[in-house]
Amino acid sequence: MCGRFTQVRPWREIHALYRLTDKYAERNTAARYNIAPTQDVPFIHLDRDGNQAVSDGRWWLVPHWAKELQSKYPMFNARSEDAEKKPAFRDAYKSRRCLIPADGWYEWTKGEDGGRDPWLIHLPDMTPFSFAGLWAYNTTLDVTSCTILTAPAVAPIDQVHTRMPIVLDQTEYDAWLDPHTPVVDAKALLGHNLGSQFEFYRVGREVNSSRTENDPRLIAPVTPKLG
Repeated sequence: MCGRFTQVRPWREIHALYRLTDKYAERNTAARYNIAPTQDVPFIHLDRDGNQAVSDGRWWLVPHWAKELQSKYPMFNARSEDAEKKPAFRDAYKSRRCLIPADGWYEWTKGEDGGRDPWLIHLPDMTPFSFAGLWAYNTTLDVTSCTILTAPAVAPIDQVHTRMPIVLDQTEYDAWLDPHTPVVDAKALLGHNLGSQFEFYRVGREVNSSRTENDPRLIAPVTPKLG
């Protein structure tokens, strides 16, 4: 799964991942070290003219037919194995696929004292990447929202968790975003997951509180890298 993630690299490095127009070259973004569900995050999608665009949305998908903001089920992740069949994600999977930029995410293991020890999972040098996601706009509630697709964890990530977010290969971005890509073909793209390229290290338990977000010490290692 993916319950927290980071966006600490400068926007110019994130912007370079995509084919965004000059309109999106500058964004007044601050480093975020502990993004939590229901917070707003940027995501990349296609606009009506077929160009890549950036929008901000609530990281907790609100289907277009929902009458309430909250649901009794967690909607910040969607299982890639069957998301295209679920009523909450089915319509978005057909035509509103997106990319969510990040440069790390957290998973937890049980510490010797019974507490929860967080680990930061990232590419070498904290290189930015993209989660495969879905987005929706609910006209009744006037809410734009998104979710991150997940899959069974691969090595070395499976040392800290059984599931992981799908980090899509950059060569598949265009096909994933294109609403003309059939669902069955879009699902096949999710196999191009960069999970095996990641490494991880333990960080302090201050990350465990979602109210602590903008402190760079959150990503400081407390043990040597193991990934």
